[in-house]
Amino acid sequence: MARSSPEWWRRRSLLAHLLRPLSTLFGALAATRRRRYRSDPRRVERLPVPVIIVGNIAVGGSGKTPVVDWLVRELRAAGWTPGVVSRGYGGHVGGVALVPADGATSLYGDEPVLLARLTGCPVAVGADRPAAANALLARHPECDVIVSDDGLQHYRLARDVELAVVDERTLGNRWLLPAGPLREPLTRLREVDMVIAHGPLSAVVRRAIGDTPVFPMRLEGDDFISLQDAAHRCRPDTFMGRRVHAVAGIGRPERFFDQLRAMGLDVVPHPFPDHHPFTAADLAFAPGEAKVLTSKDAVKCSAFASADTWEFPVRAQIPAGAAEHILEKLSHGRQTA
Repeated sequence: MARSSPEWWRRRSLLAHLLRPLSTLFGALAATRRRRYRSDPRRVERLPVPVIIVGNIAVGGSGKTPVVDWLVRELRAAGWTPGVVSRGYGGHVGGVALVPADGATSLYGDEPVLLARLTGCPVAVGADRPAAANALLARHPECDVIVSDDGLQHYRLARDVELAVVDERTLGNRWLLPAGPLREPLTRLREVDMVIAHGPLSAVVRRAIGDTPVFPMRLEGDDFISLQDAAHRCRPDTFMGRRVHAVAGIGRPERFFDQLRAMGLDVVPHPFPDHHPFTAADLAFAPGEAKVLTSKDAVKCSAFASADTWEFPVRAQIPAGAAEHILEKLSHGRQTA
């Protein structure tokens, strides 16, 4: 959960209890909205190609971006030509836009630029997901499947497969907004096609998921890449015996810090809020000492990073059965809304 998340989202405090009536109203409105889209096909826009949603039910980062990268690779291996759409959170695009791999994160958002660089496939951004997808298909008619980064609650875009990425820490007190961090109740996970579990799930969450298939995910990385020279890579043992300043502006920065510590590094943590708009001043500390960033943060800092700044890229490792399950859904043409 992002550092800026309110305390009452983490536990069932007095303030959270006082906000429960508003959560009840929020839940009723969300359920009514979903029923309207499900009951009236005219409200839903179906694309000429299948759509896979990679989303979550909670506010805050759960690891969706690595899952989208993994999914694109699996689709390509199976002969598909994917394109990606995203809202472009943190960007300032008016309407919709195609994202170049060297695009400015301040314009397009950090995650879309990162996905364009990671996947090499067309990426479009826009608050209107169907419009973004149609713009992408108009420019890239070779794409035969659309992967939506986030958008589980964007019901106007019809979908063929729904993946929910769940990091239980982001579920907090498991109450709906504003008393908790949930956009939809835990029972929504019974309706998706698959849950990708980023970390262990409690018995409570397992019961809520019901019979929905659950596949575990872990993030793995090997090399550190210089932000000044992408051809310059090094292994973790390069930093042994030295302090490493770990900088993370993601939903769960402590997960990144723990991963580096597990590699035997002496980590000094520097957490920032999720989607933080980094400037040179944010990294102007400890000259000469190594600074390690997540890939999501590195795309925002490469223009002003010093020689002692490194990116630690990771990839999602998910059992093979998950991809097989998704490909089977696509082949059967299952449609949900």
